[in-house]
Amino acid sequence: MVALAIAYFQFRKKESILLSVTLKPLFGKRAEGVLGTLVDSATIFATVVGVATSLGYGAIQINGGLHYLWQVPESQTVQMLIIAVTTVLFLLSAMSGVSRGVKFLSNLNVILALLLLVCVIATGPTVLILNNFVDSIGSYIQGFFRMSFRTAAYDVAQNRWIQQWTIFYWAWWISWTPFVGIFIARISKGRTIREFLVHVMIVPTLLTMLWFSAFGTLATHLQTTGIELIDLDTENILFGALAHCPFGFFMSVLAVFLIFSFFITSADSAVFVLAMLSEKGALHPTNRTKLVWGVLLSVLAGSLLAAGGLDALQNVLIIVALPFSVAIVLMMIALYIELEHERNEMGLYIKPDTYPEKDKPFRSYED
Repeated sequence: MVALAIAYFQFRKKESILLSVTLKPLFGKRAEGVLGTLVDSATIFATVVGVATSLGYGAIQINGGLHYLWQVPESQTVQMLIIAVTTVLFLLSAMSGVSRGVKFLSNLNVILALLLLVCVIATGPTVLILNNFVDSIGSYIQGFFRMSFRTAAYDVAQNRWIQQWTIFYWAWWISWTPFVGIFIARISKGRTIREFLVHVMIVPTLLTMLWFSAFGTLATHLQTTGIELIDLDTENILFGALAHCPFGFFMSVLAVFLIFSFFITSADSAVFVLAMLSEKGALHPTNRTKLVWGVLLSVLAGSLLAAGGLDALQNVLIIVALPFSVAIVLMMIALYIELEHERNEMGLYIKPDTYPEKDKPFRSYED
């Protein structure tokens, strides 16, 4: 929703690529004043917090994979080195631009992820994975509303689990909505809304369902056959599961490389977006601004690791996500108002009767 709103207002309404402009149908010129400044500042803060948390967790998991494969010590020193090396790489990627380094790494990630997925399905309990894939989709659809409102009010253990995992992940992704939304919007020029929804919602959702079915079924199958994966640290469970597959070492090496490349891709995209926001929505921010944000993100992630503050940052993420959940609802309402206004102005049902003049889009907050 955030990506659609930003892309629509930027490319259709000829506005800047800032979250504040998407609220103009509701607040008019006030969205350019103090209110807009607050929204855009909160956008930067949420992006920094969300990405710094990801950098910290990414370093921990890469360190876990290196330890499992080659007995590299699990320590803060190693994790700091991982962050330092990654910082250099994602800054080089971000400075090369969206169409070069960022695009290359994104395509590489997809290819490697599909390769690892195919390997797990082919060498794991294939029939069980496919059966679980179909069964889980039905369970998900059936339990969607119940799970969405579930709090386990009378079960203390379940309530704690929901807070530590479900709500945390919801908050984490809400804190990422400005960054992911702006980046998706930035690369979606020329798409229709229908194409946008198919590419952004349906295809990734189906691939995600297949991914969780493959890796979740593999781990669960190993656990039920007597292999105690739960005795491993969280960051080592993936590698412990892959170790029991044919070509397990190769797949574990591929997984470490994939985590590393996803780590770089997330960071270079975040740096690009933060630079855009800092320069009032500029589509091509300067390398100097990217460099500043890249260093700041890495320093923050390293500081949190050194202070043992990643767990505490979970609570910060949840706090940050609360106002953004309200902002997302307002963006949805504003987007609907603007789409309905344009439909009425164009006489749109199947084909429009009227088109706006060039560089003079229909705007509900101006017409």
